Formats: sequence, C-alpha cells, structure tokens
Amino acid sequence: MSHVGAPRGRTCSRTLRSLALLTTGVLALPVLSACTSDDDGASADAAPDIAAAGRDQVTAGGSLRWAIDTMPSTLNAFQADADGSTGRIAAAVLPSLFTLDKRGRPQRNPDYLESAKIVEREPKQVVLYKLNQQAVWSDGREIGAPDFVAQWRALSGKDSAYWTARNAGYERIEKIERGANDLEVRVTFGKPYADWRSLFTPLYPKDVTGTPNSFNDGARSSLKTTAGPFSVKKVDRKGKEVTLVRSARWWGEPAKLDSLVLRAVPRSKRASALADGKLDLAEIDKSAADRIALAVRDRGSGEPKLTHGPGVAITPASALRSWALANGSDEEEAEAAQIAREQTAAAIVRYAKEQKTLHGFVVRKSLEPAYTQLALNGETGPLADERVRRAVARALDRQELADTVLKPLGLPARPLGSHLALVGQEAYADSSAALGKQDTQEARALLADAGWVPGGAVKKKDAAKAGSKGENANPEDEEEAEENEEEAEEEKPKEKSAAEKKYDAKQRELAKKEEEEAKKKEKADDKDVPSDEGSVIVGDEKSGRKTRPGQEQTPGQERKPAQDAGEGQDHRSGQDHPSGQDGADQQDSAVQDDKPGQRAPRPESAIHVLAPAPAAAFQGVTLLRQAAVVRDTQDQDKKPGGVTGAYAPRGTAAPAPSVSGSPTPMTGPLGKDGKALTLRFVLPSGEGSEALRTVGQRIARMLNRIGVKTEITKVPDEGYFKDHVASGDYDLALYSWPATAYPATDGRPIFAKPVPASDGSLLVEQNYTRVGTDHIDQLFNRAVAEIDEKASRSLVKQADARIWAAAGSIPLFQRPELVAAKPEVVNAGAFGLGAPRYQDIGFTNAGTSGSGGKEQKKK
Repeated sequence: MSHVGAPRGRTCSRTLRSLALLTTGVLALPVLSACTSDDDGASADAAPDIAAAGRDQVTAGGSLRWAIDTMPSTLNAFQADADGSTGRIAAAVLPSLFTLDKRGRPQRNPDYLESAKIVEREPKQVVLYKLNQQAVWSDGREIGAPDFVAQWRALSGKDSAYWTARNAGYERIEKIERGANDLEVRVTFGKPYADWRSLFTPLYPKDVTGTPNSFNDGARSSLKTTAGPFSVKKVDRKGKEVTLVRSARWWGEPAKLDSLVLRAVPRSKRASALADGKLDLAEIDKSAADRIALAVRDRGSGEPKLTHGPGVAITPASALRSWALANGSDEEEAEAAQIAREQTAAAIVRYAKEQKTLHGFVVRKSLEPAYTQLALNGETGPLADERVRRAVARALDRQELADTVLKPLGLPARPLGSHLALVGQEAYADSSAALGKQDTQEARALLADAGWVPGGAVKKKDAAKAGSKGENANPEDEEEAEENEEEAEEEKPKEKSAAEKKYDAKQRELAKKEEEEAKKKEKADDKDVPSDEGSVIVGDEKSGRKTRPGQEQTPGQERKPAQDAGEGQDHRSGQDHPSGQDGADQQDSAVQDDKPGQRAPRPESAIHVLAPAPAAAFQGVTLLRQAAVVRDTQDQDKKPGGVTGAYAPRGTAAPAPSVSGSPTPMTGPLGKDGKALTLRFVLPSGEGSEALRTVGQRIARMLNRIGVKTEITKVPDEGYFKDHVASGDYDLALYSWPATAYPATDGRPIFAKPVPASDGSLLVEQNYTRVGTDHIDQLFNRAVAEIDEKASRSLVKQADARIWAAAGSIPLFQRPELVAAKPEVVNAGAFGLGAPRYQDIGFTNAGTSGSGGKEQKKK
C-alpha cells in the first residue's frame, strides 16, 4: 500500500512502513523492519507467548505449515508491492545485521557481525562493520563490501532506473569501501544518521542489487542466492504456498525443521484450515480464538448439543417457516428454500466436525507490534480547526476503548501514550499530557471557542438591517421575528441572585462527583449497546445504503416495515462468548438493508438525524437554561502538562452537566453559520471487522456527549484504505501503524507537514491525516541527525508531544496478537515486539515431528 491513488493528496513513501487496519480479522501488512523519565519503557505490557524451549528440547526434522495472508508479489523487500509475506521470507533466508529483542530494541546479530560501531564522528560519521568470517552466500562467495556497495547504489535514490520504494538512510551515505581486510566494511556518511543500524537489513547479494534489471525483476519470483538458515526451494503460486528448506551452506546453528511451508490462507478461513489439518501455526482473529476455546470446553463431554455455531440461529418458528417454503406450491421459491436448508444442514455438520479437531490447538497471545489510532482528517471541514480536533480528542475515553478490545482477551488494557514507540521500547514516553486527559466539559468549551454552539445549525432568514424594519415586510414574518426575539431574550443569561448562584455551584459540584458513576451506569444499560442518538449509519457502499428502523426515508424511497423490523437482527443470542465479549460486539446487527445497489448519499443531501428521546429533550432544556453559567477556568500555564491551544481560552463557557451528573448530549445539534457539526466516520464493512466497528460505535457515542454528530459510513474492506484513508475521503477513520525500532526515520513521513506539489495537489507522503507543523518536522530532522542515542531519543519524545498537541492522530491501544498453534510447536507463536529466530522453531520431542512432519513423510 505504499503507492496508492490519492485524488485529494499525493503520497510519496520514502520508507516501506506498511499500514495495518484494526479488525478482528486483521488486514495487516507487518513492517519489515514530552518530558518524562527515561524509564518509561522499562517493561512491556505483554511478553512474547511462543512456548520457548531450548534447542536440546526441539526435535530435528519435520515440516511446519505456517499461514500467511497472501502470496508475495515479490521477494524483493525494497519494492513497492512487498508485503508481510515478503518480509517473513526475507528474514528466514537473507542476512539481518540487526534483529529486535523482546523489548523491540535492535541487537547485533552475531551470525553475521562480529562488531558494528561508530568509529569516527568528526569531520564525518564513519561506521565500521566487522563481518563474521564464516558468513558466505549459498553460492560460496563471501559476504563483503561489494554487496554493501551494490545495495547502497540501488537504494540511494540517485538512479531512477531502480524501482524502489524505500531509500531512507541510504541517501545520507557518501561512500562505502573495504576496510583493513575483506571482512571489514567502512561506511562514511555525508550527513549524520542516528538510525544507521536500520541499514542493510535485509542484505541482498550483489547479483540482485547490482543492476536495475536484476533489482527490478531478478528477485520477484525466486531467490537463487541466499544466506540464512533456510533457502527458497519453491514458490507455488497455483498451490498458494512457498516452501523453504534447511540451508546446507548455513554456518550458524542449523535449522531444526527440515522445511517451513508458508501457506496463503485468508483469515476468515483459518479456523477451517486448522481443523482440516492444513496448518500448524496461524495468526487468527477473535472469532477463531473463541471457537478453539469452545472446542476445549466441550471436549470430553460426550456428544453435547452445541450451543454455538450456525445451528443456534434456528428457532422452531424459523424451522417451520423454512419447511413450509420448501414444500410450498411456488416451485422456484421451494427450490431456493430447499437449497438453503441443505446448505444450513451441511454448515451445521461441518461446524460440529471442525469443533471436534479444534480442541487440539492452543491460542498464544500477546500484544502485536502495532497500535490502533483514530485519524482526524485536518485538510478541510470542521477538523481543519485544531480546536475542533482537540475537542474530539478530549472527548475520548481511551481506557474504555482499550478495555473493549483487550480485556475480553485477557491482555493488559492500557491506552498507548506515544505515536512513535510502544511500551518496552527505549523511545517510549507517555506524552499524552500535551493534549490533556479526557474532559467532556473542556471539550465543549473548545467547541464553543471555535464557534460551534447549540442552535448554530439553524439557518437565519434574510432580514433588514438591525434597528429598522423593511418597508415591504410581511406582517406574518414580522410577528414570527418578534416571537423569535422574545424567545432569544428569554434565553439570554440574566443576573442571578446569591441563592441561585449558590445553588448552581452545588449542582456543578454534585455533577462532577457523580460523572464517573453515571458513565459506569451508562455502560451497563442495555448490555452496553451503543445508543442510536447522535449518529447516522450509512450502509456498505457496495451493497447500498442501510438505515435503522424508524429512520426517515428520502423522498421516493420505499420501505417495507415488516421486513425492516426483522431483517438484520442477530439470531446468535444463544451463542457462547468464552473470551468475554459482550453484546456490544453484535451492535451492528441493528443496521437494516434497503434495496441493493443504492449509493450512500452525501452528507449534505440526505442526512437524517434520529430524534432525541423525551428525557434527553428535557435535559436539553435544562442545559439551555444553565448555559449562561460561565465556568471559571485556570490560566493555561497552570494546567499540568498542557501546551499552547490544548485548553479553551479563559472565560470560554461550556454548558453545565445535568443534575444527575450524566454526560448528556448538548441541546440540539451543535452548529455554526447555519451548518450542523457532523463528522463522516468511515469504517470497513467486512465480516472480520466487528471489533473495529465496535470501537467506532463507542467513539461515536463519546462524541455525542459533547454535541458532535457522526455519520458512520461502511465501505468494502478492499477499498477502505486506498479509496478513503489515503485519498482523504473521510473525517474520522480507524487504522493502525506497525511499530518501528527507528522512529526518527520511520516516523517522519507519517507525521510530516503536507506541502503543495508543483501540480497544485498536496504532497502528504504517509501523513493521511494531513495534519503537521514545521516544528514537528524540525524535531524529526534534528533527531535523525543526532548520533548521540540519548539525545536523539529525547528529540523523538519532544516530537511526539507536539504530535499529540496537533491532535491529528490519537493513539488508542496496542493491537492484540492471537496465534493458534499445535501444542507441540515451540519457539513460535505470538512474538510481540521480538523477531523470530527461525532456526530454533520446531516441534518438541514429545510431539516428534508434529502433523507437519507426518504430512511430509506421506509425500
């Protein structure tokens, strides 16, 4: 996804840092690669879960079948269409001079390097690599300076004949030369480079990088020359698998496995593939993890009647109706009903059969090296105003969102405090104080300061100048105007007596104390199903617009009340949720389908806001009467952790909360100059995106508390990023960035200030929020050129604080990593921040060669 179309802004990726979307069926392309104390990253939230075992406990032999998302388009990790499959293969067969430990820190790889360090700082930075004298390519040639030179020239960006998507760091190199002997390589930098350890990983042989033709086409479908514990035996695109075998020329500790088979299996089909014995190891989504947990629970209970799966959707009434249709007089309808009955029966049998074998797997879990963020598009519209972006950010309860995704999985639920590092990494520091904590009242004050106020969405009629009446004024219009003036006069704040002021003060104090209690109560109501109030849901753009029961229809749009009342409801009420998921995970079942093929209307043409409940309306009147109470705010410099603009100016009023303390939405929609404050929230509509939509619905409810309405638009997964996120066709969106050990290099293009291009478009690089500042760019430039590691990390932390203050990207939580594995598979699973050590992966002695080994023997 590095180079995608962007009608409203061109992207220019200088680093191959891939995007990952948060869904339970993760659409992921893993990466190839403030003022706080220095011990912020002392320990990670979750350790790797890989069933670690010593090499003496691992059986030599066997074949491990490991799922990948797609077949790699290329085996050249530096090309634009490289993906996670490319990275996994490269890590197993090519030199990685530095690898990541369990805390995500780069460590020298002794299989290739005896040492690597900066030997000169003035007048120019010089890094000296001393290579392992046993390190050779599979053709017998020593790994040396010619390979370094060829890769530098290919990736320096000076020769456009090389089709490369990644040159960060290589363009700073001035020259590469042989050292005192063939095992030494001296790299001289024309500009200082803090992240020099990121270079030459993976390292390709000069046979691949030596010429543009060999670079562009020589490593797309095969790698003849390798230098790792495995080598590439076969790339079977028809069979959708890549076979790696133990390398005979590997000088390090030999690989325990005979072969490693990487099979392309979609996430939605992995539970079936595991059950059918086609996989030994696979990253899975929450639904597959639930199935494994249910299979383990049901094991040993004889032949129990399943309380989960496709069969629980069948009720006596639906079964009778299905039978009646299948045996009716309408032949076409009867045939369709009979086919549906047969398909349902087959699905029930298949599900039960799969459950009997899924109990033979375990689920290993950790936190993935990627984080989920809420992106706020600051290019145009209300979010172009930083006060509105900050208000949206201040409305979010990030702890609640982290709890929603991570707690049911038994993983540490901790909101992430950095855009540039994860907990455990050396560059991590919680800089979220630069924006401020969740504060509904402060968020409302920021909106008010930006001009978004209750009643502002009402368009005012053209009238004569103030102080005079038009000569030809309509008497009815005059009477209406006088009534409006009287109402406005009644709503104007009046001087209150001392008793009234004292009463109001007590009410505000009570509201503050009860706020947390009210929020907890709100969560418990209706099993925490998000309220419809404050959001409009637009259906999948592929299948047409979706509306909720009772929602107004556009003129000429027909509606079938009986059908709408029943369609789309969740019939899985009897399904168990062993991982602790609550009813919120099923909330999108309330969305109803209209006629297929209808396009979702644009917001300005067909937005229909659900009417508030009577109780909300009554509370709204109360808020309007209390709107005159101006909350005393402290000076900005007295707010702990605040930065310029993080708080509304002194004296900005925010409506007081209700007496109960409930975070009630503001009276009517907020508006400005006759336009309502409504944000278009784009989410993917795929089956594996339930978790993403759940998070999105909760965010919409939080924004409703401050008077911000959301229009949730569901779009097909395949076009979610390219057609909406990258092109800027959204106001709010959820997606994830993978972590990096080199934030000064990899972070800059993601948060760089967009600049106008020569053709008048906007060059956004990878900054899809279109929010950036010159100060942030300057901090990144200083950090990447600072070769003192501690000083560089300090600059990175300062840049992160400024990114928080700009409020274009709000980190929510680190993503969960769930991996299904045969119990006998060791040294593999949920790796967390660490990198796999491929030569140590295998099967335990007790498990002999595992199912993979048995399959290999049969062949």
